[in-house]
Amino acid sequence: METTDTKNLAVAASQVLASSSVPELRTLRVDEQCDELQLHGSVRSFYHKQLAQEAVFPIACGKQVVNYVDVQN
Repeated sequence: METTDTKNLAVAASQVLASSSVPELRTLRVDEQCDELQLHGSVRSFYHKQLAQEAVFPIACGKQVVNYVDVQN
């Protein structure tokens, strides 16, 4: 069961992506599973995939950031 802190962490990470200057990052989903923050969705470049990961890393609170974002060419 998720705690309020867990939900807030996923929400905070989603808000970081939603406020990105890169439109593709705004549509990504963030899930929190055990000790991981998981990124889901798709972007058009590996650069944007990396940007998403780096955007949420500072607020991950020691959790592993797992990037499941697909790159669509």
